[in-house]
Amino acid sequence: MTSTRRYISKLVKGLPQLAPFRGPEAMERARGSKFKTRLGANESGFGPSPRAVKAMTDAAFDNWMYADPDNQELIEAIARHHHVREENVIVGEGIDGLLGYAIKATLDPGGLVITSHGAYPTFNRHVACHAGRLIKVPYRDDREDLQALCDRAQSTQAKIVYISNPDNPMGSTWEAGDLESFEQSLPADTLLFLDEAYVETAPPGAVPRLEPQNPRVIRFRTFSKAYGLAGARIGYAIAHTTLICAMDKVRNQYGINRVGQLGALEALRDQAYLKQVVARIKASRERLAKIAIENGLQPLSSGANFVTMDCGRDGAFATRVLQEILQRDVFIRAPTVAPLNRCIRVSTGPARDLDIFQGVLAEAMATATKAS
Repeated sequence: MTSTRRYISKLVKGLPQLAPFRGPEAMERARGSKFKTRLGANESGFGPSPRAVKAMTDAAFDNWMYADPDNQELIEAIARHHHVREENVIVGEGIDGLLGYAIKATLDPGGLVITSHGAYPTFNRHVACHAGRLIKVPYRDDREDLQALCDRAQSTQAKIVYISNPDNPMGSTWEAGDLESFEQSLPADTLLFLDEAYVETAPPGAVPRLEPQNPRVIRFRTFSKAYGLAGARIGYAIAHTTLICAMDKVRNQYGINRVGQLGALEALRDQAYLKQVVARIKASRERLAKIAIENGLQPLSSGANFVTMDCGRDGAFATRVLQEILQRDVFIRAPTVAPLNRCIRVSTGPARDLDIFQGVLAEAMATATKAS
């Protein structure tokens, strides 16, 4: 019998089958039971704007129609909100989708890409899927090492450098001036992909000025985090018109769903609600930090909607802590690369969810410690 593998491209044959993350739903199916709370995917348990919910509910009745493939109304609103031109904005299926479009639009097969070892693995997967070559630079002091990234880009003349600010999985931030100096120090032909998924929860001084006329920076943002619309899969990028036009050539014209499109539009308009949520996220981070300290963990400073907690030992011990928490029906995650993997990562959320996490952490720590 002829193998059907002969129909598969060499590139795809070489890709791993596993996805970058194992979703909580898959874990629940394997467990045969539901988690009591989800504090692992950096979703917003505070939910989206009630105005966005109403818009999406109303839109459900018109879901027989396609979404506007141009995303025109949403792009207009984003451009007004950020005081940029519409030509500098593109909408896509969350930052994940936009990273894929940006890679496809700018990276030739064999092109060199620099990232941090332990940073967002979905980005790495996009590079692999487009036959790029990836170089990983270690973190330094629990945040991405700007100097090392710059040095490696200069020595290799890399096409793309990827960083996130605030960072996932550590929650660390860089000051705007540091990022602006970093970008200016990169080789002239190197593109900077700046992932700002958590920008709404970042300290004001950590957000560089938007300069869409700069031809070598793409800023990626999303409605999944502070806006509370992770399930809608709506993100956007801001960049020079040449880069936006290139990404528009390769994007899925009907990739955006109508309900999410209209929900994101109304969420953007409701900045008063966003401000309330950001305040609740900050308070939640502070409580998570206290819970960590009470249980002998060291919380890392975070500008995101999660807190990374140093378990104080090695990755094996942190993995045991993680597994003990999962077994007690609380979904969290942890960095997977040493030395970051000495930590666990817990999303912010309403008091009820943090109560549940607090209730299981002491027992999980005690069991993990006894087993070590």
